[in-house]
Amino acid sequence: MSDLINKSMDVLKREGVSSLVKHASHYINKKRESKPKTDAFKDVLFINGCPRDLLPHPPRYRVTHQMEQLKINGYTCDEVFFENVDLKQVRMYSCFVIFRAPYTEKLNEFVQLARSWNKPVLYDIDDLVIDTKYTNENKYVQNMDAKTKLRYDNDVFRYQQLLKICDGCMTTTAALKKELEKYNPNVWINRNTASIEMVTLSQTIKKEDKTTIDIGYFSGSITHNEDFEMIQPVIKDVLIKYDNVYLHLVGEIDLPKELNECKNKIIVHPFMDYKKLPELISKMDINLAPLTESIFNEAKSENKWVEASLVKTCTIASDFGAFKEMIQNNETGILCSNLDEWKNSLEKLIQNKELRNVIASNAYEYCLKNCTTMYTGYNLVSILKKVRKKLICIGFAKLEMSGGAMVALRHATILQDAGYQVNLLSYYDTCTDFSFMQHSFPVLPYKNDRLDAHIDCGVATMWSTVKMLDDIRCIENKKYLVQGFETDFYDFMDPRKIEASQSYSFPFEIITVSKWCQEWLKSMYHRESTWIYNGIDIHQYEQHKRILNGKIRILIEGDCSVKNKNIDEAFKITNALDSSKYEVWYMSYNAKPKDGYRIDKFLHKVPYEEVQKVYQDCDILLKTSILESFSYPPLEMMATGGYVVALLNDGNKEYLEDGKNCLIYPDGDVEQAVQCIERIIYDSNLQNVLYTNGVKTAQSRDWETIKNSIIYTYCS
Repeated sequence: MSDLINKSMDVLKREGVSSLVKHASHYINKKRESKPKTDAFKDVLFINGCPRDLLPHPPRYRVTHQMEQLKINGYTCDEVFFENVDLKQVRMYSCFVIFRAPYTEKLNEFVQLARSWNKPVLYDIDDLVIDTKYTNENKYVQNMDAKTKLRYDNDVFRYQQLLKICDGCMTTTAALKKELEKYNPNVWINRNTASIEMVTLSQTIKKEDKTTIDIGYFSGSITHNEDFEMIQPVIKDVLIKYDNVYLHLVGEIDLPKELNECKNKIIVHPFMDYKKLPELISKMDINLAPLTESIFNEAKSENKWVEASLVKTCTIASDFGAFKEMIQNNETGILCSNLDEWKNSLEKLIQNKELRNVIASNAYEYCLKNCTTMYTGYNLVSILKKVRKKLICIGFAKLEMSGGAMVALRHATILQDAGYQVNLLSYYDTCTDFSFMQHSFPVLPYKNDRLDAHIDCGVATMWSTVKMLDDIRCIENKKYLVQGFETDFYDFMDPRKIEASQSYSFPFEIITVSKWCQEWLKSMYHRESTWIYNGIDIHQYEQHKRILNGKIRILIEGDCSVKNKNIDEAFKITNALDSSKYEVWYMSYNAKPKDGYRIDKFLHKVPYEEVQKVYQDCDILLKTSILESFSYPPLEMMATGGYVVALLNDGNKEYLEDGKNCLIYPDGDVEQAVQCIERIIYDSNLQNVLYTNGVKTAQSRDWETIKNSIIYTYCS
């Protein structure tokens, strides 16, 4: 609040009561604009740190015009004032550009959250106001009173502080790039460009024939006083020498006392709205763009030349900085290195109308194609593409713990760790973020009107998500993670059986985690697929050899309401065991036990992070599923050193080997299953074989060994 009061007092002293009222009104309006008026997921959020009421020119060029460049190239954008940022906005954009905002704790928190989700944050700056070693070169800053300079220097330091924590920086000139790289190694140039509105305003103006020759100096801000003072002797000479030459001073500039004797040939114009500026510039025959030599000035942009060129006014400028980079001497402007050159060039232009017209026309043609938002936006797009790895959206009907969901989420963690931006799409969930294995992911809705950003890859994870994903127009590459033959999840009378089958015919690239799925996709649907074998996080499982000398603990896992899990058969087996020797634990995420199940402990909705502890606390896993795309529980039990008795199915046959790492019993043979359990208990040699090979099997499936193939499959 004290900072606001100090700034208000500065405005009051410098500009008076009416101006202070105007600034206050703008400030109140800014505070009311708490966030962009959208709840759609978009490409870029521009965070503007420069109040438009105090400094309208910089945010117009670096926010409004860059947003226009992106929109012309099909990218969606919003703007928010830096004091109004909300952490909720991090979820709703894939990239952020902070223009000339000072460091605040809220912005730091914003940047860190964006970074945790691999969303790039770029700092944008168009002036060397990031270190006092640069700003102290400026005479305007040198002349500040001590109190004002202390506040100014504090802002400069805070700009630098925020610049350093961003992923990179965008700027306007080569000189700026060179200096900014000392504070952040990743710097790109996106030059200032004129907007469609500026071009339109310029093209509606017609040059008038006149007898006078008008020279214009458009200051822009008070910091340019010393630039004009540099060429003031030359200006004085031509004003005295040529009766028909007049000087126009526009903006915040002090009239040098040395020009008092030419006062009758000098017209002073106040700082004016940019919409009125083209008309005034068009009335000039010559546009002046002097710069004194300093690192601070070398970093300034070529805006004065561009604005004059668009209304076909020729420019004479210092052979320095951005003018030297952009102007072709004697073709699109005239460049001067010293006062003699300024004097000679200025007189040549005064005397030669045809030369003025040729230079002005050349500059107009060049700037129209090379310095306007309409034709230059792809450079900005290419910068964003460099700083942002692919954006991947993985779709779920509902985010709940199932084997298939956990595989998809595990893929998501690997992609996020590799630097990719991963969002979760959910049809039913209303949460805004989701946590899994110490990873956090933003959650977005499955709605076309809420997704309005460039999404590189979208991944469906079950049949019900395929059609929804297909309807989203902004996804470039669509994939389908097939983990089971979902057609057989339903009876023939259920219409979902047809819809599940139809999903395999959508023109998506198919990924699968099972050799069995790969086979039926090929044989039944003639679809090729990429196979990634499923993995396990070995380091999360504490391995120990079971002693088996007390009461033996049997674990049954699965949803008893799902027919193919065959849980009823599992309990027929355990009910046949001696209850004085065997203890039965049942773990199910969704369903609750049926009557008739003999259970010693029921584990319901166990968090994923705690599941491995359940396996560690049990001795034998009894897994009776008759249909699985890939069966994780036997692998997880082996990882802890436990034993497995299972029914062989297409989802486990690629890694289960009877008598080597498990015991297999025939479907429906309860007696044989009981014998398998008892064989393990009483045969110590068998225990050693199953333990040793089971651990090896689990270790061969470590996610670390396959993460590169996952990244390649999703991102190629």
